[in-house]
Amino acid sequence: MAFANSSITDIIATTIQNRSGELADNVTNNNALLRRLKSKGNVRPFSGGNVILEEIMYIDSSTINANSYSGYELLNIGPNSPISAASFDIKQYAGAISMSGLEMLQNAGKEQIIDLMEGRVKVAEAELANRIDYDLYQDGTGNSSKNITGLGLAVPDTPTSGTYGGIDRASFAFWQPTSYSGVTNGGAAVSAANIQTYMTALALRLVRGNNKPDLFLGDVNYYSFYVQSLQAIQRISSADGGSTAGAGFPSLKFYGGGMAADVVLGSGISGDINTAGTNGGATSSHMWALNTDFIFFRPHRDRNFVPIGGERQAVNQDAIVKLIGWAGNMTSSGSQFQGVLVA
Repeated sequence: MAFANSSITDIIATTIQNRSGELADNVTNNNALLRRLKSKGNVRPFSGGNVILEEIMYIDSSTINANSYSGYELLNIGPNSPISAASFDIKQYAGAISMSGLEMLQNAGKEQIIDLMEGRVKVAEAELANRIDYDLYQDGTGNSSKNITGLGLAVPDTPTSGTYGGIDRASFAFWQPTSYSGVTNGGAAVSAANIQTYMTALALRLVRGNNKPDLFLGDVNYYSFYVQSLQAIQRISSADGGSTAGAGFPSLKFYGGGMAADVVLGSGISGDINTAGTNGGATSSHMWALNTDFIFFRPHRDRNFVPIGGERQAVNQDAIVKLIGWAGNMTSSGSQFQGVLVA
């Protein structure tokens, strides 16, 4: 049932539509990881399909056909299978904007209704952006596994088991990221005294030719340890939005193991990386070492913070509701290039 005042509902729809592009930019610009992915062209909309596919390269040791030979020796021309794909489910998010009939009557003028709606839209935008921002650091199990498969699953504390992108890590070691424990691998809990040593050890384990970590993403605890570990002259920040995760983020440089990477406080909009996750898996005291060449944010082309459907009105309620929607996931084509530092 359409609301009687169609001009008001048109204003509501137009307000949401006009702000949808701005919201998409706000989400990517206010999250350190997404800002880096955007600068690399790794925010890649997709247009359809039941799942999101990322092509990956791996060597199947049972079908390798490359080898040396001599003279007339027969060559192995059997097919190999170096190309496969990781498969990621499409996740859906929505935020609601509501207005009662009384509020419409009280704000009947065009300018009044626009002012009211802009306020309501901003609140809904913030709630939706915070939700996605938080879930980027989690493992996707929150809300009955309807959430984005974030860093908690992409780069888990226990990387030798579980399924990510449809690939069983216990069966395919090439798909396993690296977890470095201060206590288990380094001999002592992570602190300001040893964090640079541990970061170097983790980063070196992730080097594959020219592929190496370019971003350390830490919570408040580990980022603070890193700051404390630096002498004043070493505290070199990068203000270039192209080389860092993004302007406005607390960012330092890491030089170790023959590489340079940005060290960023990964609190994003909501700061929830710094608290124990109640809607996912990631907790405080984590620092991810990421090669962002192999990480992607994949919104659906037609559902990237845009209005969903028309107006909704209950038959027994004098109010209307509009929805802002997003669909997609965070994906990876190189899980083995990622690592995490834990206690």
